[in-house]
Amino acid sequence: MIKRSIYAALFISTLSVLAIALTATYQLYSTKLFTLDSKLREVSGIEIDKAGKLWAINDGGNGADLHQIDNDGNIKKSITIINARNLDWEDMTQDDFGHFFIGDFGNNDNIRKWFTIYKIENPIDIKGTETEAEIIKFTFPKQLNYPPKASEKNFDLEAFVFYKKRLYLFSKNRTEPFDGDTNLYKIGDHAANYQADFVSNFNTCTTYAKLCWITSAALSPDRTKLVLLDSERLWLFENWQGDDFFSGDAYKIDLGIVTQKEAVTFSDNDTVIFTDEEFNGIGRNSYMIKLNKAKKQRIIKQHIIKAPVETTP
Repeated sequence: MIKRSIYAALFISTLSVLAIALTATYQLYSTKLFTLDSKLREVSGIEIDKAGKLWAINDGGNGADLHQIDNDGNIKKSITIINARNLDWEDMTQDDFGHFFIGDFGNNDNIRKWFTIYKIENPIDIKGTETEAEIIKFTFPKQLNYPPKASEKNFDLEAFVFYKKRLYLFSKNRTEPFDGDTNLYKIGDHAANYQADFVSNFNTCTTYAKLCWITSAALSPDRTKLVLLDSERLWLFENWQGDDFFSGDAYKIDLGIVTQKEAVTFSDNDTVIFTDEEFNGIGRNSYMIKLNKAKKQRIIKQHIIKAPVETTP
């Protein structure tokens, strides 16, 4: 009788786990738009131009290319930035005029001192297949060691947005032990060498780092909504004060099953497009959700700004 009870409990438990997994899988794939071209296995940034065309970049180790994607996920056009290299391209954003910014600021080991952002003209105005970029450089003045000690490894970046003539950067936290803070910095939007100014921070979680890493960011066209992306959710921010995006209302939106989600953008003020990389045959898709229909969990938080401590040389 005891054995039967144990087997029954195990069976029910297995069914419950399977049901949860199937529900999470359906939740993600019910929002799928299309599978991306096979050349886009490592999409790390997407952006929609002023004509409504979707553009994508690949992660580091690929070419210095920007790809226009059609409605079936195929590459329609590619543009090479001839004075750039793809050391570790991680995200895209655009200004009010439609100029694109491409962030070459991936820093897995926290050993880079200088980071690069390439600024190009509105891609709909580029007639050929090549262009040159304006080059923006920046560094973190608080980092003195390369790498810093494990508890201070919060100088990786995979997300940024343009807002009111500034570029705002969101760190990908690699601290050990993991403290979950995503730091917000700002720099200028034109060619120069900058020191990134700390603004604020937000705590995603302190449990499993890889589920809480911020991998992309996007602002709605009307500049009233910010979303940050991780492997299983969107973080939505509204009603902030000044340029501190974390000072207002915050919500969490579950996206379903965990995949390597790496890029996000808005197609209108309520519609979010995001993509994932291909990993073990899973992913390389584009998805869409409507914020006004999404289930949002309000985040109750105390907005306590914890400025990064200067690393010890």
